[in-house]
Amino acid sequence: MLYENEQGYLQALRDIKENGERRPTRNATTISTFGVDLKYDIRNSFPLLTTKRVFWKGVLHELLWFIHGNTNSYDLSLNNVHIWNGNSSRNFLDSQGLNNYEVGDCGPIYGYQWRHFNAPYGGCTTSFEDIEGGIDQLQNCIDLIRNDPTSRRIFMSAWNPEQQREMCLPPCHVSYQFYVNMDDELSCIMYQRSGDMFLGVPFNIASTAFLVSIIAHMTGKKTGMVKLCIGDAHIYEEHKEAVQRQLSRDVSTYRPPTLRILCEPREKIEDYVFEDFEIVGYESYPGIKAAMIA
Repeated sequence: MLYENEQGYLQALRDIKENGERRPTRNATTISTFGVDLKYDIRNSFPLLTTKRVFWKGVLHELLWFIHGNTNSYDLSLNNVHIWNGNSSRNFLDSQGLNNYEVGDCGPIYGYQWRHFNAPYGGCTTSFEDIEGGIDQLQNCIDLIRNDPTSRRIFMSAWNPEQQREMCLPPCHVSYQFYVNMDDELSCIMYQRSGDMFLGVPFNIASTAFLVSIIAHMTGKKTGMVKLCIGDAHIYEEHKEAVQRQLSRDVSTYRPPTLRILCEPREKIEDYVFEDFEIVGYESYPGIKAAMIA
């Protein structure tokens, strides 16, 4: 079933909560549905939820961290973003058999696969320029959008079975396919094998929209549509009360914000910095706290 915009997201939450199956999983019990599609039109607005405050600065900092191929959670925490700290702690790394990793080393996760797919991993302190081999999938996508925009191969994957044992966690948002229509609008379908619908998915929606917006800006395209296809879409049992609180809020109270990119198009995607972006007119209900389950 396709769910559109924030009203659709809330309906997806409601459907999963009421009709999903209860499943004991690796880290907790979930209420789960298989196969949820979310769609957002980002031509004239930016998809930050208004029924609870989304930490958009954290979303953007994490995305820029990915774009730089960075795998050191300490660097991310310098910007007050701590979402990777739990999965790169000493206890967690040891539980995954990564005893040789320094605290903060996430292994060859998302950004590494985007920028250096399958290159030998030398640790989180290796600089971008010193990594040898691998495939820069993100740059390849940008080059195709510029030079062959009707290609059906504008595709990027973070799913690399050969290096999964070196990652603190295997990727959840595993692939991105970009599409340029005849109106020169750039859209993206992101496939996510596992989606924490309350905490994680609002981040993933905004992150994908930021990525499309950045690539459109630097390639001279317009923004189009973002679609998330989620395999195991779930609500953690611990989040049920928080979900119900969000569902009690009126989605029509606030209008979605817009995104402004303040700089001229950058030559390289890694040249964009946080200060290049401004979210305009973001009003929402207050945030709803819930435990992040690693």
